[in-house]
Amino acid sequence: MALTLPFVAAAQDRPDQKAYFGLYKELVETNTTLSSGSCTQAADQIAARLKAAGYADADVTEFSVPDHPKEGGVVAVLKGSDKKAKPILLLAHLDVVEAKRADWQRDPFKLIEENGYYYGRGSVDDKAMGSIWADAMIRFKTEHYAPKRTIKLALTCGEETTYAFNGADWLAKNKRDLIDAEFVLNEGGGGRLDAQGNRQVLALQVGEKAAQNFTFEVTNPGGHSSQPVPDNAIYQLADALKAVQGYEFPVRFTDTTRAFFSGVAASGTAPAPVSDAIKRLLADPNDKQADAIVSRDKAFHSTLRTTCVATLLSGGHAENALPQRATANVNCRIFPGETVDQTLAKLQELAGPKVKVTANAPIRPVAVPPPLDPKVLGPMRAVAAKHFPGVPILPIMSTGASDGIFFEAIGIPVYGAPGTFIDPDGNGTHGLNERIRVKSLYDSRDYLFDLVKAYAG
Repeated sequence: MALTLPFVAAAQDRPDQKAYFGLYKELVETNTTLSSGSCTQAADQIAARLKAAGYADADVTEFSVPDHPKEGGVVAVLKGSDKKAKPILLLAHLDVVEAKRADWQRDPFKLIEENGYYYGRGSVDDKAMGSIWADAMIRFKTEHYAPKRTIKLALTCGEETTYAFNGADWLAKNKRDLIDAEFVLNEGGGGRLDAQGNRQVLALQVGEKAAQNFTFEVTNPGGHSSQPVPDNAIYQLADALKAVQGYEFPVRFTDTTRAFFSGVAASGTAPAPVSDAIKRLLADPNDKQADAIVSRDKAFHSTLRTTCVATLLSGGHAENALPQRATANVNCRIFPGETVDQTLAKLQELAGPKVKVTANAPIRPVAVPPPLDPKVLGPMRAVAAKHFPGVPILPIMSTGASDGIFFEAIGIPVYGAPGTFIDPDGNGTHGLNERIRVKSLYDSRDYLFDLVKAYAG
């Protein structure tokens, strides 16, 4: 029988861990879905904890906009002693993906400890990092830590839903002074465990793709289904989607992905045919044979190029009528440096003249890959060597998307910090029964706390 302890965590041996668990539990159990939750409530709770730790009102800024009152966030500032040193910004998002109670084995908004895991929506994405950053800011204040470099915290809403109010985007456009920094530490890095819970590799994210949705639409006069004609909106849309399915965007490399694939090829973790194909592809991105071998791995395939895939479909108005309209959503993850307009042009070319292709609002910025800066990556490696000795660390480019893109668009590089180890199945992130290993969470907390201090001086 599974051991279920709703309120007590076995890993809480130290007093500071017990204090952290209270914050983490409160954050996970605060519903922050777009449909029925409130990021503003979560931000209020974090702000109250920061002020109770000793932060002045002037150093804690809560924000929202009138038409999205439940999608607010919070920024906190711990001033450094060296005015010449640019700040660092700790970024995380408060909102979570929708979770239907009927589909989950446990209440998604009750933190449950079971068999060495914490279960709950957001237990990984992104309330693990959000709670760790907030807890670190509280500990810095209560321990009277005096950093040389100013440390900033931004917890925002809207990351998980494209049509929500995005706090990171709003801060970047409206409050540059408040969040200005030399660089940002964000989600997107982490680490991978094997099925037995052994650490395999650490990942530090250096760059990401830009997420963009496009609508494919075909309109037609329609008519009676008893007299079919060649001009059929559903068939024309299907042909366009098949053309997208059959197209491979060209292979591209950034400094990060080149370093990643070079590391994979040299590490011996991939079978010899794959390692050899990676080396060939690094030498010649147009090597189709090598591309086919490497791209058998879906993660490698997406890391090499822009990808577009149909995700939603609608067509017709009656079962006994020819369709007057058929539409589809195509979700693209655009490779750094490539633009929405370039991708739109290619999709329109593939779809043909009878299909209208439009880019859906909001239009995301062009993804800007940050540099492989030794001043940023060096401390990540050095602190990891102490906390996770012997575990290799590789730079990666996220094939997903995060709020980092809004800061990169205004010239602030963003790095996904390593340290949070995840199981091979992804721990239910964005899916059912999201969970994180208890040990992984507390190990990550210790690593990230020391990492921030290494940067701040």
